[in-house]
Amino acid sequence: MDTQPTDTQPTDTQPTDTQPTDTETVRAYYASYGQREWQRLERAEGVVEWIVTTAILDAHLPATGHVLDLGGGPGRYSSWLLERGNDVTLADLSPELLDIARARPDRDRMAEITEADARDLSRWPDAAFDHVLALGPMYHLTDPVERAQAGAEMVRVLRPGGMIAIATMPWYGSLRRTLALPDERRHFADAQFVDDLKSHGIFHNDVPGRFNSGYGFRPAEIAPYFEELGLTTVTLVSTHGYASGMEETIVALRDEHPTAYEVAMRLLIDTADDPSLFGLAGHLLYVGTKDM
Repeated sequence: MDTQPTDTQPTDTQPTDTQPTDTETVRAYYASYGQREWQRLERAEGVVEWIVTTAILDAHLPATGHVLDLGGGPGRYSSWLLERGNDVTLADLSPELLDIARARPDRDRMAEITEADARDLSRWPDAAFDHVLALGPMYHLTDPVERAQAGAEMVRVLRPGGMIAIATMPWYGSLRRTLALPDERRHFADAQFVDDLKSHGIFHNDVPGRFNSGYGFRPAEIAPYFEELGLTTVTLVSTHGYASGMEETIVALRDEHPTAYEVAMRLLIDTADDPSLFGLAGHLLYVGTKDM
């Protein structure tokens, strides 16, 4: 029996801050990234994430229909969706990242590029989209009410039977990144920081210019959480698979031994749904369909 705490079964100690998400801080974080957010998927860590994510989407997402790319930033995945035949609406909280998308050659092929908050998609009617891709919003929402709002909105604008893919983070991911960064390791000496993260999945960071706050699921909670919103689970995968933390080695193998690289990447994709990989994953990708 899983006795780990959930959002609906809090532990005795409460997190220090369950205030609504600071939207302007999130906007400022991504505004500072600029073109780096587009280029992120070309660096070692991003290459693995990109290949695994697109492989999983390719296996489950029909190459037809109108897709809402929610939280899609500069539109890297939107461009991929267009190339495979989907109609695409790109929506994001960051006007700066959307400006990058508007400067892309394929901008005229987009159905719409617009600023939107995942917690309020009222600009679109029920069942407006055949499919929804949400690879960013959920792990920025530290408040459980806001997560529920965003999840409900994503499901509302999805047509019955449509597919949805949602990126989440496991709470261990925030623990690992804190340990990896020399100027953030001091947070381990803060008992409240540790308890907020361990007991509630809530991460806060006071280092300027860094990922400032987020929510990390316990992997066993992810499928039940989205099923409660009216989805049927198709799969849950780690977008870095067994190579989490070894992305540079995998990418180096591409030049050193192309055949070995192809085998390694195929193994990454084929084993991405192994639950033993989930706790230490950088990102987890949930794929489901809306109940009819």
